[in-house]
Amino acid sequence: MGSFSFSSGQKLAICMVELAVLMGVAYGGNFYQDFDLTWGGQRAKIFGGGQMLSLSLDKTSGSGFVSKKEYLFGRIDMQLKLVAGNSAGTVTAYYLSSQGPTHDEIDFEFLGNVSGDPYILHTNVFTQGKGNREQQFYLWFDPTRNFHTYSIIWKPQHITFLVDNTPIRVFNNAENRGVPFPKNQAMRIYSSLWNADDWATRGGLVKADWSKAPFTAYYRKFQVTPVSSSRSRNSGEFANGDWQSNALDANARRRLRWVQKNFMIYNYCTDLKRFPQGFPTECK
Repeated sequence: MGSFSFSSGQKLAICMVELAVLMGVAYGGNFYQDFDLTWGGQRAKIFGGGQMLSLSLDKTSGSGFVSKKEYLFGRIDMQLKLVAGNSAGTVTAYYLSSQGPTHDEIDFEFLGNVSGDPYILHTNVFTQGKGNREQQFYLWFDPTRNFHTYSIIWKPQHITFLVDNTPIRVFNNAENRGVPFPKNQAMRIYSSLWNADDWATRGGLVKADWSKAPFTAYYRKFQVTPVSSSRSRNSGEFANGDWQSNALDANARRRLRWVQKNFMIYNYCTDLKRFPQGFPTECK
């Protein structure tokens, strides 16, 4: 595959977003206190006095971790630095989920690619065991060179996905139109790095290059802020810097439009081939 370059419109969006990122400040938790390493043996590691965590994938196994606590609403922030180089076939998943056949789930998934081509950020929302609400984006930076903050704001009114404090997606509560919304099941925070080369890169056409293994992703500066907190640490995305607000402010709406115009590459709400009989209710 050839090298990837941004258009002038994307470059302008990048400049706008990078200025906004400077407004954000992240604070870290302790991975020893907050998480359990659940699978992959020594491929999952906590180090730096509990301030850093890494997951690795080789041909034998991937690895993962889960939060010790469950959460019902709040803001979840985590900084990640993704697998560098040829990451084709790998998926780094970072998500909230409850348990059982009618589980709720809020997903970030980072689909790897060959060197020089962009990662794809895949998002989804499951309610009562049903997902199929995918939106996908390119990122406006190289997510393998530095740490970047990926956040979920989960409130009874809406779910907002943010990258470096910039909203990229909002899933609104449409229960008044018969659409289930995740609000009754507490969720844990999960992350895993695993082999998905049967589908992750170009629909499975590009396989993982195991000569480049182990593939490693890094985590730091985890934080959960309950809904009851009156102010966000990261001011700027909502009115008066208050993420408790039930709506995006004008600046956040503008940034959301920039991202969706320049970097969104798939939206289930516009997929006519998938929904020939009409789009899902929440899309209307």
